[in-house]
Amino acid sequence: MRENRLISFIIILITYILALIFGIFVFNLNLHSNFFINVFIADVAATIFVFLIGVLFSNASVYDPYWSVAPLAILPLAAIHYNNFSLGVILLLVVVFYWGIRLTINWAYTFNGLNHQDWRYTMLKEKSKKFYPIVNFLGINMFPTFIVFFAILPALYYISDSTFSLLSIIGLIISIIATTIQLISDYQMHSFRKTNVDRSKMINVGLWKTSRHPNYFGEIMMWWGVFAFVFINDMSRWILLVGALANTLMFLFISIPMQEKRLLARNSNYSEYIENTNKLIPWI
Repeated sequence: MRENRLISFIIILITYILALIFGIFVFNLNLHSNFFINVFIADVAATIFVFLIGVLFSNASVYDPYWSVAPLAILPLAAIHYNNFSLGVILLLVVVFYWGIRLTINWAYTFNGLNHQDWRYTMLKEKSKKFYPIVNFLGINMFPTFIVFFAILPALYYISDSTFSLLSIIGLIISIIATTIQLISDYQMHSFRKTNVDRSKMINVGLWKTSRHPNYFGEIMMWWGVFAFVFINDMSRWILLVGALANTLMFLFISIPMQEKRLLARNSNYSEYIENTNKLIPWI
């Protein structure tokens, strides 16, 4: 069953539908009077449900779609809660759905079934040994949920109480460009892997010619764009940059170093690629 890709997709789909239902149930319990804290509690509850399914199938990658799926559920439900479908909210939702659908499709394209687990999780399991259940729960599941929640917090604030400003479109433009960079870089990578069976050869075309991680650059800028959308409209909410900042630091000090360490160990040509290609920002 785990080897069957279609059945694995169905299991993931059912998992996330049930996680959504459970999250809505927890939210409606009104465990806290503050809307944002109540959303956070529901988000954590849904994450715990996904985590338990991952434990059931001995595969932490069950959590992988959560990063892109959670905002697609939380933000529209927030708009329904506040009955706010103003022009600004609609534009914001369109941009977030563009990002989320693209990222989810990319996950689905690379998803091999529940018999496959992300190499990073396997590595963490080997290193942490008996502490892996804690690492799995806090590091693999909860930590990204916290990052995503704080990244979408500016959008939640906007939906709850903000008016539309034409200048705010600057933030949306940043997010659209960022997501398009991700789309193009992923397409270029998939095309490269299809036509190059030699794994020792490094991609050196398109965006990857000027950046070693253009997809990560796009992900970072996506959430700075969402923050800018709110901040330009109301500069008193500068504290909301914490989400975009935490997301940036996560990629700079965890995701990128972890991936590059692995590539350096597996590919002798990667050191040359590092010397000739900028780490993050394309076209520099």
